[in-house]
This record gives sequence, C-alpha cells and structure tokens, in this order.
Amino acid sequence: MKEKNTLIGSHVERLEDLRFLRGKGIFVGDLTRPDLLHAVVLRSPVAHGRIRRIDVSRALAMPGVHAVVTGEDLAPAVPKIALRLDPLPEFKVFEQPVIAHRKVRYVGEPVALVLADTQSHAEDALEGIELDIEALPAVLESDVALKGDVLLFEENGTNAPATISGIKGDADAAFATAFYTRKDRFRVHRHSAVPMETRGLLAEWDAAEGHMTVYGAAKVPFHNRAALAAHLGLPDDKVLMVENDVGGGFGTRGEFYPEDFLVPYSARRFGRPVKWVEDRRENLLATNHARESECEIEIACDKSGVIIGLRARSIAHVGAYLRTTGSTPARNIAQVITGPYRIENVRSDVTLLVTNKTPSGTYRGPGRFEADFFRERMLDLVAADLKMDRVEFRRRNLVRESDMPWAMPTVGKNSSETDSGDYTITLDRCLADFEWEKKAALQGRLVDGVYHGIAVGCYVEGAGSGKESVRLRLEEDGGVSVFTGSSAIGQGTETVYAQMAGDALGLPLESIRGVYHGSTNYVRDGVGSFSSRSIVMGGSALFDAADKLKAEIARQAGERFGCAPGEVLLVDGRAVGPGGKSFGFADFAKSIAPVDGSFSTPKRTYSYGAHAAHVTVDASTGAVKVLSYVAVEDVGRIINPHALHGQCVGAIVQGLGGVLLEQFVYDDSGQMVAGSLADYLLPTASDFPHIKVVALEMKPSPVNPLGAKGAGEGGIIPVGGVISNAVASALATFGVTPNELPLSPARVWAMIQTAKRQAA
Repeated sequence: MKEKNTLIGSHVERLEDLRFLRGKGIFVGDLTRPDLLHAVVLRSPVAHGRIRRIDVSRALAMPGVHAVVTGEDLAPAVPKIALRLDPLPEFKVFEQPVIAHRKVRYVGEPVALVLADTQSHAEDALEGIELDIEALPAVLESDVALKGDVLLFEENGTNAPATISGIKGDADAAFATAFYTRKDRFRVHRHSAVPMETRGLLAEWDAAEGHMTVYGAAKVPFHNRAALAAHLGLPDDKVLMVENDVGGGFGTRGEFYPEDFLVPYSARRFGRPVKWVEDRRENLLATNHARESECEIEIACDKSGVIIGLRARSIAHVGAYLRTTGSTPARNIAQVITGPYRIENVRSDVTLLVTNKTPSGTYRGPGRFEADFFRERMLDLVAADLKMDRVEFRRRNLVRESDMPWAMPTVGKNSSETDSGDYTITLDRCLADFEWEKKAALQGRLVDGVYHGIAVGCYVEGAGSGKESVRLRLEEDGGVSVFTGSSAIGQGTETVYAQMAGDALGLPLESIRGVYHGSTNYVRDGVGSFSSRSIVMGGSALFDAADKLKAEIARQAGERFGCAPGEVLLVDGRAVGPGGKSFGFADFAKSIAPVDGSFSTPKRTYSYGAHAAHVTVDASTGAVKVLSYVAVEDVGRIINPHALHGQCVGAIVQGLGGVLLEQFVYDDSGQMVAGSLADYLLPTASDFPHIKVVALEMKPSPVNPLGAKGAGEGGIIPVGGVISNAVASALATFGVTPNELPLSPARVWAMIQTAKRQAA
C-alpha cells in the first residue's frame, strides 16, 4: 500500500450511479426467459391455526395455471430454514418450514405456491384455492406468551426458545455496595427496513447438467447457495447464485426465506424457469420484521457518579419462527448494552419469545439500536436523579483511550473488545458543531407555541469479522478486473472497491475495468455484506490479492530483466528494471492467472461517535419536529467521503423514520393493520432536512491492514435514545417520560395527557 494515496480518501462520484440514473440497471424484475412460469404465494389469512384442508382442484382448472405446490407435496420431511448466525441447539424446533404444513403461525406464512403462464393467471388462481384452517388463539404480547397457556410449538412446551446472557464482572456485588441505584422499563416497537426494490427470484434448472441457477441473490449468496444445495440434494458447485442490481438491503434483503427454496424447487420439479417477485403488501407482511423488544434496566453508581454496575432483563420478540438471523438482535442487546461506557460489572439477560407475528431478523444496527435506546434514555434519568449535567455524566463514564482494548460483556463463548478510540473526541466535536451551550438555554422553553428540547448520546458500532475473498484478473490491455465475495446492496461497492484497487496496484481509476460482486462464480468462497463488513473484510482481502499480483508481476519481470524481483519497480502500470527498461502490465496478462486474496480475523472493529438533536414538540397535537441533528463518528479510515456521507445521512433518516413514523401494528387476532404504505409511514426527502454529518479518521483500527472500521450502521444506532431524550427535555415541565417508542403524535399527545392527569 502506498504511503500517500490518490484514490482512497477522495470524493469519487459513485461509478454505478450513472447506470441507475439512465435506467440501465438490471434488477431481477427485469429478467425473463422463454417458457417462463410465474409464481404467486398464497399466504395464511390466519395468525395461528391448524390446517384442515387445502383444496387446489378448482385453481388447477383455471386458465393458464400449470401447478400448485403445498406442504403435502414436500411432506413428511418439509425442509426448514436454519439459522445463519448465532445458532443454539434449542433453536432447532423453532425453525420455519419452507411452506406451512399442518399448522400456520402468522398471517402471511406461505401455504401454497401457484405456478401459471402469466402473473395475472397465477393471482387469479389464488381465489380458486379452498383453505380450511381451524383458528387457535393468537399469542401477541409477552405476558400471554410467557404464561404459556397457548403454545406455538406444543412439542417444546414453551414460547421462550432461550435466554442469552452477557456477563462481565459481578453485577450483583456492585449493586450490593452502590451509593445509588435506579430501575426503569423501556420498550421498542416493531418496525423494519422497507427497501425500494422488493424481493424477487428467477430460477432455471438444467436437467442435462444437473445444475441450478438462481437470479436475485443478495447479501449472503454463498450461504444461500449452501443452504439451497443441501435442501435440493445437490453439491454446492451445482448451484449458481447470481447477484443482479439490488435496490436496497439494510439487513432484511438477501436472507434465506421460504421462497428461496420454493422457487428453485418448482423450477426443477416442473422443468421450466420460474420467476417470483413480491408485491409491496407481501414485502411488509412477510419480509423480516425487527426491533420489537422490552427491557427492565438497573444502573448502580458510586458517590462521584461513576457507574459501577448494570443489570438488564430484556425480552426480544422474534415472531413466529427463528429464521436465519432471528437470534442476532438478542445476542447484540446482551453484548452491547453498555455501549461506549466503562462499566466493570454487567449482567444482561435477553429472553427470546415467539409470538404469532411475522418472524424477525436483522435490520441496520440490530440489537444495537434497541440497547442504545434503553441505555441512553436511562442515563438521562440517572443524571437527573444525581443532579449531574447529563453531558458530564456521560463524559465521566466513557471508556478512556488508555483502557483500549476494552472488553464487552461475554455472551456464552462469544467475547469481543473495542479496538481503538478516544470517545471524548467525538463527543466534544459533536457538542461544538451542535452549539450545545447556545441551544441549552432553549430546552424546556415554550417558544411560538412549541416546546424546545435538546439531547446528546454516545455509541459504538461493531463491525467486520470472519473472512472474505477477492480475485484480481490482469486484463490484456493492462487494466485489472476485481471480483469479490462481498455483495452490493446499494452501498457503493463498485466505487469503493475500484478506489482501493487503484491505490493498491498504483493504477488510475480508469484502469480498473470493473468490479464484479456477489455471484458465487466469481471467487471460490465469500461471506457477503452485512454488519458493516464490506470495506473492513473485503477491502483487506483486496490488498492481499494486490500484493500477490504485484509480487507475481515483479517475479516475471525480474526473469525478463535478469534481476531479483526486489529490484523491479512497479510504477504507473509498468514494471521497471534496474537499467531503466520497462514492460507494461499488459505484457504479463497472458502469463499471469487470476490471483486470489483473502482476509480473516476473529476481531471486530468498533467505530464510535456521538449524536445530538434539537426538537420541538407541539403539546396540543403531540407532533415532534427535528430542527437540527448533528452526528460525529470516527471510522478509522475513510475510503470515499462522498459515499460515507450518504451512508450516514441515510441511516439517520431511517432511524428518525423508525422513531417518529414507522410501526407494524397488529389487532387482537394477529392481523397486521399496517399492510400498505398508506398505513406504514416512511420518511420522505422533506421530513428531516437539517442533518449534519462529520466523519473523522482519528484512530485507525489495529486489527486490519486498512485501518478501517465499519460505518454503515452508526448513523441509526443512537437515534432512538437521542430523540426520546430530546422530547423528554422539551416536555420536562409536564413530567413526560418517553420510555416507549414510537414517538408518534398520538403517542406523545397521550403521554402529555397522562402526565397532566397525574399532576392534577
């Protein structure tokens, strides 16, 4: 790697954007094939019930209908969707079958797949399927689920698959000797990501070759290839997952869902290509939900306001099944409940709970968003009790640079520690850019009919561990093509990988012929894009591949020059010998095979930062308006400031949407009543215009050669805590305690009325 680079750190415009802006992106919805069958899913209209009968005879007789697949076609061994992350043996019974058989457990669960010559014929055929389900009581809330009178999985005898614990030191001993303690309860509502492009697949079976090709892969194509191959009884190399352009991911897109089996299975069974694309209602109803959790948290302090202990008992609502990443948010709550604070004694127990709602999984900052809300809301309450300035209280308890690496609570055998950082740098910069002292005079004041409030919060963002692979191919014109196991889900992979490749090889950007990502035929193995790992892991693998390619060019050039490889200089795409003679990289293209690089590490990187918000609240309506929002994060090393800024702002807007607008609401029978974008409100471009993001690279990570840290999720993690504390600040004269999200106008208005009644 060059000491002084020209591409890394530069504001390079995103290379992929021109293709998208011209309408030349190729998404799975754009694909078609001769003799194509269109698939449509019949989903359960009942939240909890026993399947008595599925009669498909009338549907099969309808025009254009080719077949209908039900659970009986796969019985008795209906495949199940295994956990990809954080599996435990006790989770097996709670895994989701790829199609309902004998029982349904949430509204939206697949019960049949219709295959027809056109989409409209397939949709019409749904009306012809006679579905008889014996309804059972729906289990929706934690008190009912824990009581256990109604069980989703009778054979297991409980609705609580497991309790995950994060432990450090001796929390009970700390509380026994504490000068001060406080306990409170908090709750985060159910919401999730809503990518612009809904999920879709196109599967083709080559019977002669015994080979399956699936288009529409995203996020983790190599894992999904292995899962599908196992279900179909095929070797991994007989399944190709192709990643097309992807219109957003945010954790929910690209996991293995029931359709990821049903569509390829149908293509093989019926010998024709099969395509399925979900509509927006299906997307809201069936794609992973997230966030729903509740927590009782206790904090213990000494006389000086130093936190000496933390105890937390949380419930993570995982929905009807544990699928792919369903346990990861709970694990994260257990491990990151302390955030960036120097708390020596911790016990955080998180009980997973199944209910008759859509299964949950990871959504940008999984578990971290929830834990940050619980903790940061609590810190403001504790600071008020101790009559301490809330900024000073945080500053006093932040992990110090001299403490690095700082161990997080251990979850089972899973330990993690921060890598580097000075957490006061981002806090001080955030306060300065926010003009905290100036705005502090406004908090709680009624100005022009609205109440003003400000708040600040700190956080850490864990990212990047495991392994990743990259392949570099020297082209005949001397350029280089990059192939990576990382996926592109909108984060600018093609641009930042081209920047890194250019600097790693000493080539201009135009010499990087292309960045090819995600598909399983590009590299031997890959892991994918999640947990803010693409730059940290894939970028480090790229530099490994670049070093190998440069070494091979130098070796072959040395043979031609009659000198040692170390005497060869690689400059501007040329190999220069001791006598000044040179060869261009193109001269070696035919003699150098593609070069593979990899990077692996068990250690995570930890970005860190602080956010501050200024809000107003209209007490007559409960409406919350964000006047200004400032975010500062140290990401170790910045590859592309332009792309990073977009990631941070986008994440903040998602967080604000989740706190103020979005919520999946269910009625008492388990029907979701927010099944369209008229009911599930998303932020628009004009909702939150005053957001300022500052990215720093003060403390590079020591655990990877780039020094980079993940930065895709930090923008969303602290939003819930910061906004709720700002609303509490604004409504301090009412005594409002916003300990439950969302902070919609109706909820905030109700909290104000409750506080007024209590005061009276």
